[in-house]
Amino acid sequence: MTFKAPDSLAEQIARHLAERIIRGELKERERIQEQKVTQALNVSRGSVREALLILERRHLIVILPRRGAQVSELTAHHVSSLYALSTELYIMLARAVIDRWQEQAELVPFIEVQQRLLQSLQRGDISAFVENSFDVMRAAFPFADNPYLQETLENLLPAISRTYHLALERRKGEMGQFMGTFAGLLQAVIARDHGRARQVLESYGQHNCQLVLATLAER
Repeated sequence: MTFKAPDSLAEQIARHLAERIIRGELKERERIQEQKVTQALNVSRGSVREALLILERRHLIVILPRRGAQVSELTAHHVSSLYALSTELYIMLARAVIDRWQEQAELVPFIEVQQRLLQSLQRGDISAFVENSFDVMRAAFPFADNPYLQETLENLLPAISRTYHLALERRKGEMGQFMGTFAGLLQAVIARDHGRARQVLESYGQHNCQLVLATLAER
């Protein structure tokens, strides 16, 4: 495989492996051997090591002493912890947008994301829908202007995306649930209603967490 994107080679390798983990091609507790990745992608071992450290930071793998890297487990505790944290971070973002938007034109990026989500829903394109859902968060970053919040969320996104794929593959109808949530959230932002925004996000976080937990229990 030849990588030509402007990102660093390690970042490209990490993204390639992350996609395989998120889609379930690499299974839980499956070992990721540096030499095999090096040969398969025709890259240096040092770049692969750096990529694995990136994946560990993004909670997709664990690196164990004398055992190397393996795909992290998705347990009920991990899922509950992930959604408890990410929901609070989303609420922080929503609060920043509510407090700092001044003109309707500043909310246009959210309307554009909503349109892309609808198009993905109509096509039944799960991958595009998941990626578009994260664009909501990225559209909010400039309002928060908090590099620590942004970095934390960006590092959590692959793990969140993994749970989305796990649940949506079995229940595609849940994509409509997100559309309703986003519409309600946008209304709360326009009304500058902090309480309603928190309520919408908490309800969605709890619903999606339970959805993922139910999917795990069915495996």
